[in-house]
Amino acid sequence: MSEQDNNKKTTKDNDADILSTDYAVALGYDSKQNAAPKVLAKGQGHIAQKIVQIAIDEGIEIRQDADLLQILKAVDIDEEIPVEAFAAVAEIISYVYQVNNKELPES
Repeated sequence: MSEQDNNKKTTKDNDADILSTDYAVALGYDSKQNAAPKVLAKGQGHIAQKIVQIAIDEGIEIRQDADLLQILKAVDIDEEIPVEAFAAVAEIISYVYQVNNKELPES
């Protein structure tokens, strides 16, 4: 997820230059091990660019949402996301599952 003028955007584009990479947060979720998604990586500048490039290289969906990013900036790496981010992150996870033609795991 990277910051961009309050716009919400998802991309699979292989051109990292079109993405704002001032700050990026990588999330992960394993419903069998965690109650909520966790922050896997975050950073600004060069680190943000690296996070975005890894996502692009691995075919991972990238979502730009400046409001959600502001919440996630305060979360430490390897910590679960706060309750106030659940709805937005659930929407992202649902979208990713739909794009990949997978069913959401049972909770």
